[in-house]
Amino acid sequence: MAKKKIILTGGGTAGHVTPNVALIPKLKMIGYEIQYIGSKDGIEKSIIEKEGIKYHSISSGKLRRYFDFKNFSDPFKVLKGVAEAFNIIRKEKPDIVFSKGGFVAVPVVIGAYFNRIPVIAHESDITPGLANKISTPYLTKICVTFPESLKYIKGEKGVLTGTPIRDELFKGSRKKAVEICGFKEDKPILFIIGGSLGSKFINDTVRSILNVLLNKFNVIHICGKGNLDKSLGNKEGYKQYEYVKEELPHFLNSADIVISRAGANVIFELLALKKPNILIPLSKKSSRGDQILNAKSFEKSEYSIVLEEENINKENLLNKINYLYENKDKYIENMKKSPVQDGVENIVGLIDKYCTKRS
Repeated sequence: MAKKKIILTGGGTAGHVTPNVALIPKLKMIGYEIQYIGSKDGIEKSIIEKEGIKYHSISSGKLRRYFDFKNFSDPFKVLKGVAEAFNIIRKEKPDIVFSKGGFVAVPVVIGAYFNRIPVIAHESDITPGLANKISTPYLTKICVTFPESLKYIKGEKGVLTGTPIRDELFKGSRKKAVEICGFKEDKPILFIIGGSLGSKFINDTVRSILNVLLNKFNVIHICGKGNLDKSLGNKEGYKQYEYVKEELPHFLNSADIVISRAGANVIFELLALKKPNILIPLSKKSSRGDQILNAKSFEKSEYSIVLEEENINKENLLNKINYLYENKDKYIENMKKSPVQDGVENIVGLIDKYCTKRS
């Protein structure tokens, strides 16, 4: 019996790739042949190739909500990407396509639609991003993470599935994290992560209070590409990285408390791992405001403390860190009561349902 074939797509940031990676083991286990379509030089290329998945590159233009001269040229890149994706899909003949969003996914979704291939997509945030809004008419179903999201999905295409969590995140070791970082004192660990691209605001704010933090915590800081502070390279109790992959499960497992951006993928990983956290969402000045909505939802459920950039100073950040650490058990208990489950089984089940229908 021939294997069922799926093409995954999504890219631009790690948040549009790692949920796909979370699905790969389960898809392989139930017998899918997996391929991937992404951009020529996006972050998704290196991540997916490390998974041993066949990778196809297409042209991709960014779709912006603001004025930029590239808005006049990028539509032609998108059209070229549609033609390239259409031809790849026609040649490879997948049974189904799964899209995690990002701008590279739009041409793939449209290319699949015109090849009459069913497409399942996933939206992590409360409100759909621009790429998924554009893609919706061409989708068979769109999986959502928050119950609040269903009201934003037209045509009864929305399905509440939760977000897929990578299985390896549950296999980390605190002892291994301490070894990797070379921490000498047995202090609680504060883990700071500003998204795959890093956050200058979080980096600068944390480093401004670092000496005070190190009196109480060992600090692991993921600061983003090009954001290492070489002057702090040998500081006892402080370990900084541009980006981590293999080490991430160990670092997350070791964390007593976490400071993070409020992208949906990372906050649901923190929820799944029951990690008390302070969320600093991207401001509306530099985003569409989705992280603020995500963070407010978690704050309402008492899973997180939320600090918006405009309101942060050294004193209140230190106060919130100390408060969170002293009350961490309360937040852990709240997270244990969450009805939200790992979305891998739900999403793969939906993929298989519509793939089987096609077959």
